[in-house]
Amino acid sequence: MSPRLDLALQSGLVLSQPLTIIGPTPANDLSSLSRNTQVVQPFKPFHDHFADQGFVVTPQSQDQCQDAIVILPRAKALARSHVQQACTRACGVIVVDGAKTDGVDSLLKEIRKRTDVEGPISKAHGKIFWFRGAPNAFDDWAAPQTQMADGYQTAPGVFSADGVDPASTLLVNTLPDKIGARVADLGAGWGFLSASLIQKTGLRHLHLVEADHIALTCAQTNVTDERALFHWADAVKWNAPEALDTVVMNPPFHTSRSAEPELGQGFIKSAARNLAKHGDLWMVANRHLPYEATLTESFARVEEVSGDARFKVFHASRPRR
Repeated sequence: MSPRLDLALQSGLVLSQPLTIIGPTPANDLSSLSRNTQVVQPFKPFHDHFADQGFVVTPQSQDQCQDAIVILPRAKALARSHVQQACTRACGVIVVDGAKTDGVDSLLKEIRKRTDVEGPISKAHGKIFWFRGAPNAFDDWAAPQTQMADGYQTAPGVFSADGVDPASTLLVNTLPDKIGARVADLGAGWGFLSASLIQKTGLRHLHLVEADHIALTCAQTNVTDERALFHWADAVKWNAPEALDTVVMNPPFHTSRSAEPELGQGFIKSAARNLAKHGDLWMVANRHLPYEATLTESFARVEEVSGDARFKVFHASRPRR
């Protein structure tokens, strides 16, 4: 699974089934583990990656298990929540594996204050350590039932969890009053854009497409109109059930620490594929990201209609087939 886990197993760590792994990514090789191992992964592309390998995968689970492994995410509040979830589920060993850049050192110090830790083992710019089940020692690390950002419900670890993203605000302020009857918000997050779109004149169907199951659950709380349709899906691969009049989006540009402009480029191609011939794309992006070429390849007409020093808003129309 990782050089750190291999070394820990050689150094006395013993894992028993049923086993749960919380938060692995495709960078984690699980091929040596039993396919009965439950994988908890709310991000749809990663979820599908492990499902294709035959694992039992769920976006969120309260199933009890013997042992659990936590792969640290970048967000500190989410990492704490994952540790608390593992302690709630597992009655045996809880293993924590993470990179230094993801805060494993500080988390180790915090956990040592609450329970006895075995290991730790340092390797490959990270650490792995484990401790015996401590069901109530981390109750205060549970994700809050309600985390609010500017009046909206969010959750630890989702994009823009602490407040409305300024790029999305810029896009909302640029949109016309009428945007069509059939609309999609690609990468809808916790629903800020859609909460504005649902108020537009003439709208009949609003598709919220989001890969993060946790964010989509928040969106279902923030956008309660019956015209809203929720899709837990990879926006790059998603196929609309109907040709769309408009796509609106503030696409992500990384799944790791480094920028991945091909993500946003994939969103643009998906928008063009799902739009009707007369359809429109409204999109905001960080100014440094190279989206102009993909927009021009995908649409007959492209113009930058708004922006500032940090962001740019595009209106593209007449998708190319």
